[in-house]
Amino acid sequence: MNNYFSIGKLVSVFGLQGEFILKHSLGKKTSLPGVEALFLEERKNSFIPYFVQKTSVKDHEHVFVKLEGIDTKEAARKLIQVPVYLGEDDFKKQAASSSPLSMLGYTVHDKQQGELGVIEEVIEMPMQVLVKVMFREKEMLLPLNEQSLVKVDKKHQVVHVDLPEGLLDIYLE
Repeated sequence: MNNYFSIGKLVSVFGLQGEFILKHSLGKKTSLPGVEALFLEERKNSFIPYFVQKTSVKDHEHVFVKLEGIDTKEAARKLIQVPVYLGEDDFKKQAASSSPLSMLGYTVHDKQQGELGVIEEVIEMPMQVLVKVMFREKEMLLPLNEQSLVKVDKKHQVVHVDLPEGLLDIYLE
């Protein structure tokens, strides 16, 4: 099975030929070079491939995207606010190493509890980053900020944290 990584969503239609503006959180200006397909989650957990005809950079977090088979403004409008994913190989090539998204797939290791699980989602908030981890079959949202983040070991793909006392108890009760 292919692993898909959320990079953002289609936020608006641009022009009359069915082009989109994709808002992404890859952490760098990019035109997605080498990406042949974007996967759109039109229904929960169904990743439909759309082949990329052309892309161009708009700014640090937006890209103009033209997808094969979407040729009118009306057809494009139906896909606005749809989450966009990349396959694992494309994601690793596109995400900036400094981007919080680059931690997807890393293991979280807490100073007290030990290994907690693998980062399944990264949610960027104004003052901190939250990571979604499955621990003992429960979904946990863990804060990564200057108080909780100890270090990120890119070589071994481990995020070391020292979570506030009692935080894990909330999820485990």
